[in-house]
Amino acid sequence: MTSRIIKPSRRQFVGGALGAAALSAVPAFARARAADDFKIGLFIALSGPASLFGPTQKACAELAAEEVNKAGGIMGRKVTLVVADAGVPPAEAAKSAVRLMLNDKVDAFVGSHDSAVREALVATIKAKTPYVYTPVYEGGECAPNTYVIADTPEQQVRPAITYLTETHKLKKFYLIGDDYVWPQKLNVAVKKYVNQLGGEIQAEEYVPFGPGNKFEDAVTRIKAANPDMVVITLVGGDNVNFNRTFAGFGLAKSIKRLSFLLEENTLAGIGAESSANLYSSMSYFANLPTPENKAFMAAYKAKFGDKAPPMSLIGQDCYVGVKFVKALFEKAKSSDAAKLAAAAEGLTFDTPGGPAVMHKRHLDKNEYLAECKGASFEIIQTFKDIKSGESCA
Repeated sequence: MTSRIIKPSRRQFVGGALGAAALSAVPAFARARAADDFKIGLFIALSGPASLFGPTQKACAELAAEEVNKAGGIMGRKVTLVVADAGVPPAEAAKSAVRLMLNDKVDAFVGSHDSAVREALVATIKAKTPYVYTPVYEGGECAPNTYVIADTPEQQVRPAITYLTETHKLKKFYLIGDDYVWPQKLNVAVKKYVNQLGGEIQAEEYVPFGPGNKFEDAVTRIKAANPDMVVITLVGGDNVNFNRTFAGFGLAKSIKRLSFLLEENTLAGIGAESSANLYSSMSYFANLPTPENKAFMAAYKAKFGDKAPPMSLIGQDCYVGVKFVKALFEKAKSSDAAKLAAAAEGLTFDTPGGPAVMHKRHLDKNEYLAECKGASFEIIQTFKDIKSGESCA
């Protein structure tokens, strides 16, 4: 196997340590929870490259809070959201977490953001407040009082790679992703299952984030390698630019592509003319035919009308995060960390993607394989109750 790997430059997380130090200096009585509203600190992308998702994230969390309040709130307390920007550098997000804990006295955090911010928040919160992490991620988060409802590599990769490889007799794979932790760790799972299925990894390359990525050189290398499938772990604008360039080189009709962070917003950017033979594997798509999703989408449209931000996985995850907080606290009947952890094990609740159950502080749930048909997704395979593959104590 040949391999072209640009080594990652690891990001440093000083904000979490500084924030934690500030928090520990405050007397315990000053950190007491407010007795009135149940406050959820919501970390979403209000700025930066992921701010495209911010309106959907906020709208979905607001819908969840409204539904929770109509059902009696959480332990009899009305839910209010305290929104913070997760699009800032990790150190800035950590400062916001300290403010939310000390000034706003939030009862829980829900976060839909990248792993750098997650690590900073975990280091800052230090298990003093429960923290629910929601978007697709690389696995391995086992910090105390942290609960992950995100898709894991085991859930995204194994069913989709196995199905597509066996169905289309795929042998040669080319891996391309952005240069950070999620693509690199997810591709560990890709290589594992490709190897088990008798396939070959022709090359593996990573590119830095940035609008300068036009991908002509990468696509030229892919054209020369002539793989059966390109596995894509590019995000946002890079995913759009790569797929447009790929189709522009005339490769879309002959080479299949599988992306692990391709949702409705990104597909709209790629466009119908560039989406032939393009697949996505995730736990949610806006057109899922599940009863839960039909009810969710009806409620979303009823609340926000024609001005509703476009629905996608990154947004729906905030809705699920808020609903999970209610289910967790009301099963535990307490805010005590040990009681919450005990209540989390085996906790079952409904999501727009179908039923889910928490084991080892990660969700086992349905996964879906979709094929792009023009500018929309067609669900071609449903994988029921896929285990997270994580084993937090």
